[in-house]
Amino acid sequence: MPKNKIQFQHGLSLQRFFQLYGTEEQCRALLFKYRWPNGFICPKCGHEHFYQLTSRNLYQCCSCRFQCSLISGTIFESTKLPLTTWFLAIYLITQSKDGFSSLNLARFLGISANASLRIKHKLQQVMKDIDDTRPLDTIIQIDDAYWGGKKHDGVRGRGATGKASFIAAVSTNLQCHPMYMRLSRIAAFSSYEIKRWANKHIDHHSIVFSDGLRGFKGIAAAGILHKPIVTGGGYASMSIPAFTWVNVMLGNVKRSLHGTYHAVSQKHLPRYLAEFCYRFNRRFDMGLMIGSLACAAINSKPIPQHQLKLAEEWW
Repeated sequence: MPKNKIQFQHGLSLQRFFQLYGTEEQCRALLFKYRWPNGFICPKCGHEHFYQLTSRNLYQCCSCRFQCSLISGTIFESTKLPLTTWFLAIYLITQSKDGFSSLNLARFLGISANASLRIKHKLQQVMKDIDDTRPLDTIIQIDDAYWGGKKHDGVRGRGATGKASFIAAVSTNLQCHPMYMRLSRIAAFSSYEIKRWANKHIDHHSIVFSDGLRGFKGIAAAGILHKPIVTGGGYASMSIPAFTWVNVMLGNVKRSLHGTYHAVSQKHLPRYLAEFCYRFNRRFDMGLMIGSLACAAINSKPIPQHQLKLAEEWW
């Protein structure tokens, strides 16, 4: 049997990574290119001519004399860590199939656990924001899923307390090969909430397959072709071809979350789910993930500490 070319790709070796991003100058040059691909543009007046204050790493506009740094107005703003540390964090997070815990990240980067957690959450938020801009299309498999253990109050099943509900969706091409996936925390599996989610995350020219959960009627209410299949539950329902890939993805993600993080706060669950989606959606060329995430990060707005502590938007 021939090897899967995507699964067995070489990716970007650590040695090659240090050749490309091993110095502060290399990282700054790349971020400058990503932030101003057509040359420097003054954030205040839009003028294109500038000169650099090398003693303070600032750019000054020749017209209005406004000064700005390379990382001002981005998620790197106010960081005291070198850019090489940020790029190494991007490398470790994007090249690890099962995820990279913040504690492990702190040990590899040689920084505190708190600083490592801030870096990880900021990069996860960038991953979520960039993926949310692209709706799923073509043929979509969708299922309801839950994270967390039940409390000992006698309530079981979908209504069990202590569980976080989220939607798992996988888009496939016409040859039934998985292309992209989306894992989104949702307030409830009601028709209203699923309709809101579908309007944001699904292209209206797609066809969606789901089980017989009543709340999935919201997909049709959003004007999307919906094909519900009553599965009946049990192991037999896992073998239905229309749900093959969504079941595989759910199993992989849950095993990785349990194995790598052991426990994930429900408040931050959307970010951890987005991290898996980001890697899966860009798995066709693992080496390009570093540049694409760095580009998204330098073009993202700052995320101060108090925003990181807030509960993430559900969907």
